[in-house]
Order: sequence, then C-alpha cells, then structure tokens
Amino acid sequence: MNKQQFTGITEQQRKTWSSGDFNQIARQNWVIGEALCAAADPRPGQRVLDVACGSGTAALVAERRYCDVTGLDYVPELIERAQRRAEANGQKVDFIVGDAQEMPFPDNSFDLILSVYGVQFAPDQQKAAGEMLRVCRPGGTIALAGPVPYGWSGDFFATHAKYNPPPPGTPSPLRWGTEEGVKELLGEKCSIIDLSEQIAVQYYHSTDHAVEVFRRWFGPTIRTCEKLSEKEQKNVLNELKTVFEHYNYSDDGTALVENKYLHIIARVK
Repeated sequence: MNKQQFTGITEQQRKTWSSGDFNQIARQNWVIGEALCAAADPRPGQRVLDVACGSGTAALVAERRYCDVTGLDYVPELIERAQRRAEANGQKVDFIVGDAQEMPFPDNSFDLILSVYGVQFAPDQQKAAGEMLRVCRPGGTIALAGPVPYGWSGDFFATHAKYNPPPPGTPSPLRWGTEEGVKELLGEKCSIIDLSEQIAVQYYHSTDHAVEVFRRWFGPTIRTCEKLSEKEQKNVLNELKTVFEHYNYSDDGTALVENKYLHIIARVK
C-alpha cells in the first residue's frame, strides 16, 4: 500500500473517530491508563507523550505524577475534549492536533511514549512505530496497551469487519496485540521488557445498555450502522449483544464484561 492510499484511509478514520463521543467509551479505559502508567513508572519532570491520546486517558494519568506531558491526536474534537478535561481537573497538558504517522516533534523529544488503544489504529503501522522510536530518546520507554485478536476485543472488531470491511490491504490493529506483530513493528531498536496479557472490566447496566453505549457514541459502530439497511443494523447490533453476553460474567442482570488486552513495555536502545 502506498502513501496516498494510507493518507486516504487515515482521513476516513479521522471522520469515523469524529463521530459520536469517544470519551463515553474511553471512560472505561481509565483503569488501563492507570495500569500502563504504573508499569512504565514515569517520574516527575520526565517528558511524556500520549500518542493517539483521544480524550486524554493516559496523558491525564501521567500528569498526576507531575510529568511534562504532551497529548497528540488527529481528531480535533477529541483534542478539544481532552483540553476541557484537563482544565476541569486543573491539570496542565499540552494537547495538540497531529498524526501518529507524522509526529511534529524533533528526534529524542520524550522519555516515555504512552498509548492506550490509540497508535494501534494508525493504518501505516510501520511508519507509526518508526515515529515512536524516532521521538523517544535512547534509553527511554515505549508503553502500549491495545486489543488482542481473541477475547472480547477480537470478537467485537471481527463483528464490525463482517458488516463494514476495511479497505483491502489495510493491516489489522490487532497485529499490535501479538508478540510476533510487536517484534516486527518495533524491531531490533527496542528491548521488550514486558509483553503480557492483562484484563480490564467494562461495566454496564446490562448487555443491552452496552450495545446502546457503542451504538450511540462509538464512531466505528455509528459508521457501520450508517452503511446498513434497517434489517442489517438489527443484525449487527444483535451480534454485538451476543459478544457482550459471551464475555459478561455478572449474574445479577448487570454486565461486567471481561476485556483482555496486551500490555507492552519496551526500552529503546
């Protein structure tokens, strides 16, 4: 796939993630941001970048450690939401609009690169990986948390792809959720410190509520439904409900959905 094709896919993605309100989804990922920051263990004064930061999940966690934090995302609406969150909390984070595949930073700008369900969705994966390696100083850390190709994440994204296939040749974000994929993307420029499966729990009133949350607020679900007939919309929403039911371990009518994800800590050489 050439640069022009990646550019077109990136623009499509930007429009998709602008749909709805991703912060309503990201609020479930706060615990992932906490766990990732705890593992990476940034210290006060260190320079931290949250790549594809969305509404600021990992950035706001890192700032609580008095780090010098920058958040980067290519969706202006998400950057605006992140800024409002920071202001409401009295936190100082430099949130800017920019693409993970072409970061507007000099080489060796950061001590720590974070991303929670973010950089994994960049279509030019090798370019995004190369950019993280470029802007992280030697001896610095890249810490990522993202979906795996099995469990809730794998089934959830497979259901969307069934009804709304990605453009031919587009690499799956789930590649980042495998040991082989991580090693291919980060290559010999990193030493893998930790590569482990973690579990986060998502809480909803019910599985119907879970589907409603994603149908109303999650860009990929919104865009998928927009392309479908009324009958097909019902089918995809029913299939998503089945996915939530399969990974729901609650027995009281609520939904406690087990989400497995891959936790990556790498040291830049």
